[in-house]
Amino acid sequence: MSDLYLKIVNTPVGKTAAQSLGLPSPAPLKRLKRVDQPFIEGDVLIGAGNGAKAIATLGSVLGASPANLFHATGPDTLAESSQAGNKAKPFEVGANSEGKFSALVFDATGLKTPQDLRALYDFFHPTIRKLAANGRVLVIGQDPHTCRKAPNAAAQQALEGFVRAVGKEIGKKGSTANLAWIAPNAENQLDSTVRFFLSARSAYVSGQVVRIGKAEEARATNPVAPLTGKVALVTGASRGIGAAIAETLARDGATVIGLDIPPAMEELQKVTGAIKGKALACDITDEKAPKLIADFIEKETGGVDFVVHNAGITRDKTLGNMPEHFWDMTIAVNLTAEELIDEELAERNLMRDNGRIVCISSISGIAGNFGQTNYSCAKSGVIGYVESMAKHLKNGITINAIAPGFIETQMTAAMPFTIREAGRRMNSLSQGGHPVDVAEAIAWYCNPASAGVNGNIVRVCGQSLIGK
Repeated sequence: MSDLYLKIVNTPVGKTAAQSLGLPSPAPLKRLKRVDQPFIEGDVLIGAGNGAKAIATLGSVLGASPANLFHATGPDTLAESSQAGNKAKPFEVGANSEGKFSALVFDATGLKTPQDLRALYDFFHPTIRKLAANGRVLVIGQDPHTCRKAPNAAAQQALEGFVRAVGKEIGKKGSTANLAWIAPNAENQLDSTVRFFLSARSAYVSGQVVRIGKAEEARATNPVAPLTGKVALVTGASRGIGAAIAETLARDGATVIGLDIPPAMEELQKVTGAIKGKALACDITDEKAPKLIADFIEKETGGVDFVVHNAGITRDKTLGNMPEHFWDMTIAVNLTAEELIDEELAERNLMRDNGRIVCISSISGIAGNFGQTNYSCAKSGVIGYVESMAKHLKNGITINAIAPGFIETQMTAAMPFTIREAGRRMNSLSQGGHPVDVAEAIAWYCNPASAGVNGNIVRVCGQSLIGK
């Protein structure tokens, strides 16, 4: 459904009216236009605090883009910014300049005490106003759980509050801020995450924290089609977010098996036909469903590289008025079926090495929601499932989850006007997301270079005011 308000306030008359009334004037988000589009263009400023461990890696990743790279100079706290590589030109952060930066990237991995946090101020205070519309802020830190000393953990944990607050300050310009915490010696796992968060693919992802662990360095892939030769299973693929996921994974080179319930088969075949995929009619709550799915995969492709558990339902009622079948059905579709399918594929060795499992949670699973005790319960259970499974999977297989916020779909289009508008505006970007926003985040999880991204719950919600 089209966001009429967004269109109106981005006209001269509408913008003036919104400003006079004190209403939000969200900037239209720039999403990916073509698959060969560089992940970042324009001017990029990179900075680093003392003791930075990832600055050289960041310089190398950014140096592979057509962006004009600069490193911060001036304060002593930013002296190690010069290690960003030969391509980066010096830029005095306190100097007057009229130019705008497409991205501000800061390596905070070396901050060991609360006093060291001054480097954040020294870098961002003079530059945040120089961030362009639809700009990107990305901070790299060390996972606080890996810090041996309390002051070090405090400094690194502080980055989360800083980044979330920055995201809320810059969201009105369509800009985003995110944080990547890396484990010690995991700098070589940054590539895919840096590229995602600095690109148009992450347009509706802001205020998020990603943990990156150590993993084997991924082989180089085709940057335009990194999923070439891979097979993906996408449940609930007939429309909306599921269809966008199938189309995006196919765009990136994967062969897609789309699954949905038998009544949705006509719509599903249209989706899979357009991307030269395969369609499977199946009710995932049927006790025979895991075997049926596994048999189909074994026969058609011999195995699967990606499993995306997108299928989901809502059956909303306040708890006191909820019939038991509403509860049972919601838990079965949104949670139990995922576990049983994964178990069957694992037992039959149909999940290939270095595979990816992606589950769909919800901001309702994080914060709860009125009239959705069943749905919130199931989606919170998804988070627990992902975080636990991440510790036990072997052979390079990872598992992560996406928690969507307000996404423009047929379901949200059917909401009452006031609820729909509240959903759109109650986030830092003051607008709803698109199904492709969820799909792009899943494609990042599935990228072979994302081997270190495991056990994460990333919200695709424009930094919603609901939840964390």
